[in-house]
Amino acid sequence: MRFRGLVYRAHNPQWSWSPLSGEGARLHGGRFNRKGVPALYTSLSPLTAIREAEPLGRPMQPLTLCAYEVDAEPIFDALDEKIRRASHVDISDLASPAWEAELRAGSVPASQILRDRLVAEGYVGMRVQSFARGAGADDVNLVLWRWGRNPPVRMVLIDDEGRLGRR
Repeated sequence: MRFRGLVYRAHNPQWSWSPLSGEGARLHGGRFNRKGVPALYTSLSPLTAIREAEPLGRPMQPLTLCAYEVDAEPIFDALDEKIRRASHVDISDLASPAWEAELRAGSVPASQILRDRLVAEGYVGMRVQSFARGAGADDVNLVLWRWGRNPPVRMVLIDDEGRLGRR
């Protein structure tokens, strides 16, 4: 599928000077990327982006909320059950609820193995439900493994007023 639209990202303010870097995900790894591999975790709504960045049950930390215009393809649509079935993708592979514990134990979570397979098949990202605590059916993410300023994965930060400044 092709994704065209606005996405949002709530990230640590230390990355405000480079909101398109994917550096935080590269340094720490994530549900859908191995440590050492950059990724941009974005959401289709600002509230979902905040849920993703700040787990419920702990005090809210400062965040920088950014909006981006995205035009990207091909995107794997994990929300579409027919596509998941045809690609042999199980919800448990997406949710991978123990992914952090698996990483600490030295194993590779199913969600990262899935990401590797999808990238090998040519996908630049995935549209997927949010698995953040407190998320509902309408909380949707767009995870990108490739992005830039030009097609096929065009991603542009919306900062017309230059509020993030430049380093």
